[in-house]
Amino acid sequence: MSILREDLQNARSHDPAARGDLENALVYSGLHAIWSHRIAHRLWSRPRLQGLARVLAQLTRFATGIEIHPGATIGRRFFIDHGMGVVIGETTEIGDDVMVYHGVTLGGRSLAKGKRHPTIGNRVTVGAGAKVLGPLTIGDDSAIGANAVVTHDVPAESIATGIPAVVRHRSEKQREPAVDPTYYIDPAMYI
Repeated sequence: MSILREDLQNARSHDPAARGDLENALVYSGLHAIWSHRIAHRLWSRPRLQGLARVLAQLTRFATGIEIHPGATIGRRFFIDHGMGVVIGETTEIGDDVMVYHGVTLGGRSLAKGKRHPTIGNRVTVGAGAKVLGPLTIGDDSAIGANAVVTHDVPAESIATGIPAVVRHRSEKQREPAVDPTYYIDPAMYI
């Protein structure tokens, strides 16, 4: 029960439109998706129940528009804002205090067995429409800009923007909670 309270508190801290725990529990598709994923992930850890885990994940996808493979490992206080179109692949690993926006893909670039999806560090923000592809690592305290396509590692405390993503060090100003959105927008848009 404490994890549910933590999730509801996390929703309030990440979304200024969050009005109350009961309303958020009823209408936030990101919360529904992560709660369902926790159950599906437990089922996935038992080989005989993996089919059931996949069925639950697909029902959740149908209900929320968010697809999280039951094999993905997700840390605490994970928040999906708006959610529609989020895809998280089977071997994805996500740390604590991560926030992703709608349209994000944490996907693979290979059909080979084994680790083929990204590892996302702690306190990472992934902007709307971003694609993080392959068995790469996004370091702690980093941010991925909206619509960026990331195919290489991103060091800790960095920002990746553009197609393909260009990585630069994240300044102290860019670590503040209400960051100027121009830090996350592809500079080519201003040309």
